Amino acid sequence: MGVQPVALVTGGTRNIGLAIALGLAEDGFTPIVTYRRNREAADAALDRLRSVAPDALAVRTDVTAPAAVDNLIRLISDQFGRLDVLVNNVGPFLARSVIETSIAEWRMILDGNLSSAFYCSRAALPLMRQQKHGVIINMGSLNVELARGAPNVVAYNAAKAGLVVLTRSLARSEGPYGIRVNMINPGFIETDNTTEADRQDLPPVIPLRRLGRPEDVAAAVRYLVSDKATYITGAVLNVAGGLWV
Repeated sequence: MGVQPVALVTGGTRNIGLAIALGLAEDGFTPIVTYRRNREAADAALDRLRSVAPDALAVRTDVTAPAAVDNLIRLISDQFGRLDVLVNNVGPFLARSVIETSIAEWRMILDGNLSSAFYCSRAALPLMRQQKHGVIINMGSLNVELARGAPNVVAYNAAKAGLVVLTRSLARSEGPYGIRVNMINPGFIETDNTTEADRQDLPPVIPLRRLGRPEDVAAAVRYLVSDKATYITGAVLNVAGGLWV
């Protein structure tokens, strides 16, 4: 029997993150998910994950804090001795113009979306380099690779645009070590926060005429981390039903 691969999904206890973790568990990975506050959601997620992968873990941590991230990766290394996949899924959202955005909100959005991915990737790279393989997936925002002006979501889009540069830069620097780095941009995905108005108003503007499901995003992650995608790195993939093409 081969060695069990390990996948870390930040913010993996609900919605898209949980769908990704469950999909990876079905593909034979031991999933480790992080959460910050919602213990009830974490316990429920862990029950579902362990029904597929008995060694799954849910770790309470703050991935916007470098020391906490270092401790998380050390825990994974000590317990499993490896880390094959990192999915930087954490990403708080804020709709604000520049003049409406407080300094604290600006820092929260950049730390949650960009700094967390930097901290987790930086901490995971030594282990992945030692293994001579690994896959990092960063979760972006629809069409953010085009970096157009977005006056009502300034901090969020600035953070996600920065994540494109981080993704492509890591793809170039880590390729010689056998590490692939890609980005997925979800479109309108149905989650716990989706309203009835969203269900009515959004599908008509989407070419495929429906909201996305968390499993749609998870399917893209499962492909990009699989042996079928071993020559794909530095890619930015929109999973959005054709929206804004």
